Amino acid sequence: MPVFLHVLGLAVFAQGTSEFMLSGLVPGIAHDLSVSVGAAAGLTSAYAVGMIVGPPVMAAWSARWPRRRALAGFLAAFVVVHVLGALTTDFTVLFATRVIAAVANAGFLAVAMSVATALVPPALHTRATAVLLSGVTLSCVAGVPAGALLGERSGWRAVFWAVAVLCLPALALVFRRAPADAAPHREVPVHPDVPVRREVRALRARPVRRALVLAATVNGATFATFAYLAVIATDVAGLPGGAVPALLAAFGTGAFAGVTVAGRRGAWGRGLFLAMGALPVGWAVLALTGAHPVPLMVMAVVQGGLSFGVGSALVTRVMRTASSDAPSLSGAFATVALNVGAFAGPLAAEVAAGALGDYRGAVWLSAALSATAAAVLAVSRATAPA
Repeated sequence: MPVFLHVLGLAVFAQGTSEFMLSGLVPGIAHDLSVSVGAAAGLTSAYAVGMIVGPPVMAAWSARWPRRRALAGFLAAFVVVHVLGALTTDFTVLFATRVIAAVANAGFLAVAMSVATALVPPALHTRATAVLLSGVTLSCVAGVPAGALLGERSGWRAVFWAVAVLCLPALALVFRRAPADAAPHREVPVHPDVPVRREVRALRARPVRRALVLAATVNGATFATFAYLAVIATDVAGLPGGAVPALLAAFGTGAFAGVTVAGRRGAWGRGLFLAMGALPVGWAVLALTGAHPVPLMVMAVVQGGLSFGVGSALVTRVMRTASSDAPSLSGAFATVALNVGAFAGPLAAEVAAGALGDYRGAVWLSAALSATAAAVLAVSRATAPA
């Protein structure tokens, strides 16, 4: 793998930490800025909306920029708005910085995924994507717990400063090592002058749409349960609040392992179909045994690995299916698919948990969503031309 891919992974790690860090900072922000806890929690939704709207807009806007300029510009904007967020005493300004940070994050990730697959031969596309997504999973394992600890000891502003500082080495290396343009690997066909309208048409092709829907559905299943892991641990399994970080870290550790394995195994092999079939079974087992601490911890590791491994493979599938006809927007729409799932999954989980009167309703929803995705994948494989 080119060293520059790991530079991109470092930036994605910092951005992933920023995306998820607010879960532990809401009380401090609410108290410091004299707003309600509900209003402070709305900062998470602001970021999610930016991550959904941002990728296609930013990718289309920067489609003809040199890749170095696009990556450096988005990352520099991300740093600046975190500095502003750390300094402001106005909640409205903080809210605006979260939206802008999400848009910059989305633009960076969309361009980074296109660059990553352009720098390696087709056989390594899945592995290159996994390097980027491992930054997100590592942020769950290390970045978010560290941010929560720093926020508890030094206040929420210190966490914003820390994210900005963490981005600086990556920003310096982007200026130094990024290709002036994403000249693709010689084995990858590309059309550098493909108009944006033609790229959008290419993304409407059935195989691409199917891959996007599968990625969104699997990620929706993942975050439906992830959003409720803490309350399942405390209110269903009876664990103390101090055990929650360990449970989330266990899920994140499994996710990192799953992304790593997916990167080495590829996006098209039999393993994807086996893992997709195992996903709903695993969620059902977690729902049935989640009242017991040990099975809950074990299944958090297993499902973290399966969910993120399958998700990584599906993102690569989108990129591989669409990259030749949509070189600028394929990464953007893959990013949108993931974030639509991450946004919609917890909302649907709230309805499911309320309907069943049990927080494990969120897990049953994950089982249903992943079973649907597995069925769609099986049908598409069965009907594919020989």
